[in-house]
Amino acid sequence: MVPAQAAPPALVADPAAYVDPFIGTTRGGNTWPGATRPFGMIAWSPTATTGDQTGAPASNGYDYNVTKLRGFSLTHVNGAGCAPGAAGDVPILPYAGPVDSSPTADTKDAKYAATFSHANETATPGRYAVTLDSGVRTDLAVSTRAGVGDFTFPAGQPANLLFRTSNSLNGSENAGITIDPETRTVKGWVLTGGFCGRRGNGGGATNPNRRSYYKVFFDAVFDRDFASTGTWQNSALNPGGTAIEGGEGYLTGADRAGKGSGGWVGFDTATDSDVRMRLGISYVSAEGAAANREAEIPAGATPSTVGDATRAAWNTELKRIRVGGGTEARTTAFYTAVYHALMQPQTMNDVDGQYLGADMKVHRMRPGQKAVYGTFSGWDQYRAQIQLLGLLRPDVAGDMATSMADFAAQNNGIWDRWLHLGAPTHVMTGDPAAPTLATWYAMGVRNFDARAAFDSLYRQATIQNPEALSDAGCPGQCTGQRATLDTYLALKYAANDICHCWGGAAETLENSLADFSLAMWSQKLGLAARSRELLPRGDYWKNTYNPAVGYQAARRADGAWQPGFIPSTDVGFAQGSSATYTWMVPQDVSGLATLMGGRAKAADRLDTLFHDENGNWAVLGGNALRYDPTNEPGIHAPWLYNGLGQPWKTQETVRQIVDTAYGVGPGGLPGNDDLGTMSAWYVFAAIGLFPQTPGRAELLLGSPVFPRAIVERSTNVRLTINANTTDKYVQSARLNGARLTRSWLPESFTLTGGTLDFTLGTTPNTTWATATADLPKDH
Repeated sequence: MVPAQAAPPALVADPAAYVDPFIGTTRGGNTWPGATRPFGMIAWSPTATTGDQTGAPASNGYDYNVTKLRGFSLTHVNGAGCAPGAAGDVPILPYAGPVDSSPTADTKDAKYAATFSHANETATPGRYAVTLDSGVRTDLAVSTRAGVGDFTFPAGQPANLLFRTSNSLNGSENAGITIDPETRTVKGWVLTGGFCGRRGNGGGATNPNRRSYYKVFFDAVFDRDFASTGTWQNSALNPGGTAIEGGEGYLTGADRAGKGSGGWVGFDTATDSDVRMRLGISYVSAEGAAANREAEIPAGATPSTVGDATRAAWNTELKRIRVGGGTEARTTAFYTAVYHALMQPQTMNDVDGQYLGADMKVHRMRPGQKAVYGTFSGWDQYRAQIQLLGLLRPDVAGDMATSMADFAAQNNGIWDRWLHLGAPTHVMTGDPAAPTLATWYAMGVRNFDARAAFDSLYRQATIQNPEALSDAGCPGQCTGQRATLDTYLALKYAANDICHCWGGAAETLENSLADFSLAMWSQKLGLAARSRELLPRGDYWKNTYNPAVGYQAARRADGAWQPGFIPSTDVGFAQGSSATYTWMVPQDVSGLATLMGGRAKAADRLDTLFHDENGNWAVLGGNALRYDPTNEPGIHAPWLYNGLGQPWKTQETVRQIVDTAYGVGPGGLPGNDDLGTMSAWYVFAAIGLFPQTPGRAELLLGSPVFPRAIVERSTNVRLTINANTTDKYVQSARLNGARLTRSWLPESFTLTGGTLDFTLGTTPNTTWATATADLPKDH
């Protein structure tokens, strides 16, 4: 029965009020609650400790269940999947005690650390505050490249700020600090990198990311004189010192503990217990850090003034999707997801336009480019986050595309799979830059040199580079790009025994999707010959589909299948099982269905991915045979029912995941956020839309959890989504007033906008959008 339609609900007026930065801070979400601005360079947030100076309880240094910290670090990466992940540079600790021994010698964080209670902790977009059990109150707010902190110490007690310059999450090659009492400044730098550096990958210290690939500078100025200064290096304490250098290295445990350097400044709290610090950072120079600070945090700025401005900036971004009529919990989950999704990409250029390139040299951004952006978790993001970015901020997407092209040019023409800042880390598998830029172009992004970028990616996909024959870093961080390309093109699949990749079946699926995306892009560029060449490569996934078992499987160079296959195997795959990866063919759902015996049989098989043998829902992860909401290879799978002619199952399955795998509170994300990917999936699911396939701009339909949503692209294109209720099943739909018999929307809806009206109900309509002619189009 369909309820009567009510008056349209009011749209949320202050979405920032619904953002809870603590969502995802435990249960493996790997988010963090500190202060940051949309696409910000600085991210000022706590680094916690469980008693190991060289470790952290989570990828980005913070886990809600750990209430002891060793400082407030200036940089973070949102939701990376390894622990520690990256960054966490320059933890700054307000310490209400005497500095009478080297903080680096405190290897168990027994002395120079602070406990706190969540009852005394608050976080809002752009601002973070906590009162430590020591009595010190810390209040932080940030702009894009700088921040201001108020530190209020207990009156009459020692009051020191410790700058742990070398203590980045994964260690450091070197670090330095200089204290100038005359100018009330503390400046320094750390030479570091080490993304996912604890992964031994079969070689201990040979991990290719146990290396330095960026240098971050900071420059802090205070509102009052220093009462004392000091430095330390390793176990040596230097009271009165004003300059020191020393790094920690990139190893762990005893190999790194007790090494490193830093400095401190002390204050007289006899008559004034409050200390205010303005600080800027830069990946270019100390002068750049100071200039960034002065441009963005003027003298007299406070956490309130800076925090209010950044909160307003967040509201500008959050209002690009206005929703109304949802429950408090869903609204909170939704706007927090938008918040997490738009933390990245990260601004890399200073206010003067200079930035650190992939070659560790200083470059200047191109004329007309508004910003240089970095950090790209490609294998994750190309499945949801980049589509949300392209939908909401095509201008930012275009500048990111330009940045990625420049980073590739600085990296011998190679587009790396996972960029930290602009640097290659080689993490994961496939060629995700290709579907990313192809998707943005399909979504109307034009503010980048599309032909030059296409030509560069085409070259990578057709001419083998020397690294393609290397096993360095394998598995997980194989340095080769388009691994063993010549052999891949000859065999038309990645041979698991010689592919120099994480897994041959996964590599084949990823490359097939990348090549399909390039084919779609080449069509739009008018490159017919390129499209004819690339489009058949989009079908190479069929060569690792083993019809004898009905699954994707690892295949050897001699054509034989890897022995011992079971559907739960991860042999030949990357962070997933055959049961999950078999469905990773969004570009050819009809072709996959044919191999499975037709759409009906394929849909029956898909049912088993989401239900256990007793028919109960199984969408929370933890079983290699079932859907895994915590990782990316299968997150599109609930939407495949649309292409199989059973869209009502997409509606009920997506709603089940939204309501059980996601939620509010610190455990509100099902797994690591992967630079906003899991959050972006939720945003799309909540408004009842999802990108059909990379390289295209069609949208698949589910059912929205809000009766009203309006998407405002930065191009002034408006997408309006209305529903008569929040029930899960679509009874009928209209597009721009006309009856819609398809469970998908054409690219024109994304490019020029329109109005989508859902009529929802409590029971499935098993006839809507099921005609063969109305199914989503492949190829």
